[in-house]
Amino acid sequence: MKKLVLALTAVAAFGGPAIAADMAARPVKALPPPAPVYNWTGFYIFGGGGGGLWDADSNVVTAPPVVPAGVALTRDQRMGGDGWFGTVGAGYDWQFGGRWVAGIFGDAQFGSLKGSLSDPIFGTEGRIKLETSWAAGVRLGYLVAPNVLSYVNAGYSGSDWSGTTQSSIFAPGGPAFTTTSSFDRNGWFIGGGVENNLDLFGITAPGWFMKTEYRSAFYDRVTLPTTFTPGFGGGPTGSAITFEPWVQTISTSLVYRFNWGGAPIAARY
Repeated sequence: MKKLVLALTAVAAFGGPAIAADMAARPVKALPPPAPVYNWTGFYIFGGGGGGLWDADSNVVTAPPVVPAGVALTRDQRMGGDGWFGTVGAGYDWQFGGRWVAGIFGDAQFGSLKGSLSDPIFGTEGRIKLETSWAAGVRLGYLVAPNVLSYVNAGYSGSDWSGTTQSSIFAPGGPAFTTTSSFDRNGWFIGGGVENNLDLFGITAPGWFMKTEYRSAFYDRVTLPTTFTPGFGGGPTGSAITFEPWVQTISTSLVYRFNWGGAPIAARY
C-alpha cells in the first residue's frame, strides 16, 4: 500500500509541471481590431466634371415698339441642348447622432451645354448655350457605412447663357437675320448623390474621397427681344422670344477632406 501511494505521488509531482507547461504553450487567439469610427465633421474641397442637358419652354410674344407688349404670338414649344462641363467647389459638414451628416456648400460649373433657339414668326434659328452656373446650398446625408455617405441636397442656383445669332431655317448657310442678347437666370435646384472614401478600392489615400451627384435646376423665365442685324435694317423687330430652362446634370468629383484621420468621434456604429 505504501508503494502505491509513493508511485501516485511521484506521477503527480512529475506530471503537474508538464501539464501546466503544455497549457501555457497553447496560443491565445487575438481579438479582431475594432472597426474604425470616422469623423465627417470639417472642411472639404472638390473638383471634377460631368455632362448635362437642358430643356426650355419657349414661345414668341409681342415686344416694344408694339403695344401691348407680351401678347403671345405662338404656342409654347420645347427647346433643348446638351454638353459637358467642369466643376469646382468647397463646403463644411457636421456629423451628428452617430450616422447623420449635415452641411453647407458652394460650387460652380464651367462648360458648354449647347442647343437651339428659334423664332417661328421670322423662320429663324440660332445656337444658344449654357456657359456657366453656380450654386449655394445645404445637404443632409446618412452613413450607410462608416466611410460611405448617401445624401440629398437643395439650394439656390444662378446661370449665364449666351446670346444667339439667328439665320433662316430655309437657308442655314445664309447671313444672320435676327439676334438675341446674352442673359443670366436665377432659380433653385434639388439633387443627391453618394460620397465614399477611396480606401474602399484598396487605395491608401487618407482624406481623399470620390462623389457622384445628380442635380436638377429650375430657372426663371426670361423674355428676349429680337433685333434685326445691320444687314437687314437694324433695330427691334417688335417681337421677343421667351425662354424658361430646366437643367439636369450628373458629375463625378474628387474630394479632399482636411481633417480626415483626426480624433475619432465618440459615437459607435
